[in-house]
Amino acid sequence: MQNKFGNILRLFKLIALLLSFYTFSRILFYFFNLSYFSELGFGELFGIMFFGIRFDLSVILLTNSLFILLLLFPIPLREKKRYQSFIKWLFISVNSIAILANCSDLAYFQFTLKRTTADVFNFFSGGIGNDLGRLLPLFLKDYWYVFIIWGALSYLLLYIYKKIEYFDKCIWNLKHYLSQSLIFIICIGLVIIGYRGGCQLKPISTVTAAEYTTVKYVPLVVNTPFTILKTLDVEGIEQKIYFTNEADLQKHFNPYHKPKNKPFKKINIVVVALESFSKEYIGALNGKKNGYTPFLDSLINESLTFCNAFSNGKTSIEGIPAIVSSIPTWMNEAYITSRYGSNQINSLADLLKQQGYYTAFFHGGTNGTMGFDAFANLAGYDNYYGRTEYNNEKDYDGNWGIWDEEFMQYTANTINKKQQPFFATLFTLTSHHPFPVPEKYKNHFKEGPLPIEKCIGYTDYALRRFFETAKKMPWYNNTLFVLSADHTGISNDPFYTNKIGNNAIPIIYFMPNSNLKGIDSTITQQIDIMPSVLDFLNYPNPYFAFGNSVFDTLAYHFALPYNGNDFFQLIEDNYSLIFDGTKATDLYNYKTDSLLKLNLILSEPNISKQMEIKTKAIIQTYQQSLINNKMHW
Repeated sequence: MQNKFGNILRLFKLIALLLSFYTFSRILFYFFNLSYFSELGFGELFGIMFFGIRFDLSVILLTNSLFILLLLFPIPLREKKRYQSFIKWLFISVNSIAILANCSDLAYFQFTLKRTTADVFNFFSGGIGNDLGRLLPLFLKDYWYVFIIWGALSYLLLYIYKKIEYFDKCIWNLKHYLSQSLIFIICIGLVIIGYRGGCQLKPISTVTAAEYTTVKYVPLVVNTPFTILKTLDVEGIEQKIYFTNEADLQKHFNPYHKPKNKPFKKINIVVVALESFSKEYIGALNGKKNGYTPFLDSLINESLTFCNAFSNGKTSIEGIPAIVSSIPTWMNEAYITSRYGSNQINSLADLLKQQGYYTAFFHGGTNGTMGFDAFANLAGYDNYYGRTEYNNEKDYDGNWGIWDEEFMQYTANTINKKQQPFFATLFTLTSHHPFPVPEKYKNHFKEGPLPIEKCIGYTDYALRRFFETAKKMPWYNNTLFVLSADHTGISNDPFYTNKIGNNAIPIIYFMPNSNLKGIDSTITQQIDIMPSVLDFLNYPNPYFAFGNSVFDTLAYHFALPYNGNDFFQLIEDNYSLIFDGTKATDLYNYKTDSLLKLNLILSEPNISKQMEIKTKAIIQTYQQSLINNKMHW
């Protein structure tokens, strides 16, 4: 009788073997870096080891996909000795390389405090100094034990593989072809699911590991082959060195913020990120009495509002880290999905939690959308509330998630059940393409030349209802509300489509019965929100932020939108400088030349030179901080 499942059993044994090797590598990684993981309790360590299997299985199935195809492909050739020898050495070679990657971080982790990512290939290819030939002998000398461990594990892998080899001869009749083809199709389907890490909306990534532990222990959950492969197609930073002296660099830009020497104020904080709320749509910021945001216009009259505020990105996935963690997107990939997305970071959630705050992130979108739930874990929030937690599909908009009005009410009522002080982030949803409005409000809101404007009116109404509800709650008067767009929306206005207006957003600070009032022309950006909140609270500890507090009159106030492909735009005082990564190319006085028609790069050399130096310092600090995982105090 033919054995139909011999190769399947062999495959399962080999996968189990590799899982045991990966687990052993994780245990080695733990003990080699014990000082870093010393605060980790046994229960949490056991949980990390268990959940790490999900990431191990994903990368095992990906790296061995060709081996699996060749092993199970339903043809008689697969029983030939040469064929079997080929797939054996394919298996040993691929997995020996994976083992080497894991072993390398036994030593290398102490320098970066993160798992190695694909930017390591810049080192091998000469992308960063071409120092491989000089440094490799030093690595071999100082970390010889890593290579011994790798060699021993690779030999053990080969030894056990030979014990699992299977050479059963089969008669390839029609029945056997059909059964083996069916097995092949089923197994390929299972491999795809396993590689994705399950049947969820998006495949797992490094940020997903934050669902199982704090950001500090993410490197223990994942493995090095996983972090390398997941960042292979993610563009990294080609580091630029404009300043060779660190003191000169910090003189021009320093992201390390010192503590305040005043009593800390335990005030509740609610940050509202408004989907696509361009400054263009806000009547009060454009001298219009009949705009699309009547409630926001009324709130501006009672708030401290910055009329020269700018976004740090053009997508939601870029806006949220900028707002809550002071991390801009000054590269071609959004921070959340970049190879630096698992770096250790400061955030309002993490820093305020250290002061006894409860923290929560609210977004009515389908859980998993753009990785916000994973980022919330990474940023240190206690809880994430999305469409799943809302758990009422009758309020589903049919596109992205729960309607803003209903989800905002849910947010206010959920916050009301929590202990003070708290920090909550509410990210609205409905003003997102295709810009729907609930049927009951079909003819309720003002229409404009763009489809988004009616939808903006709906979200503004939902915001009014949120504040009406919050106003009745005991925490309202002891709460600082910060409102900001996550990015700008579509436009057909000549000013709001140029390089200045295209990033113009509202940033509003409102606290009931306070002196936070007026229109302030200070230049600010999304990354200033975190340091501004901490400054307002008199935060007692040092922290890392790329932005500066709007309440600090001595701070350097600027905005730096990034337009992709190394084109940076520094906005400072009355001027806007375009920098192409090498030199300044354009300079405009945007206050007197709002459509940016007159290039002053030649007529104002002193201003352009000073702004170029600032831009270079900011860029170099940003790149070094990401590459070296130095975005926390």
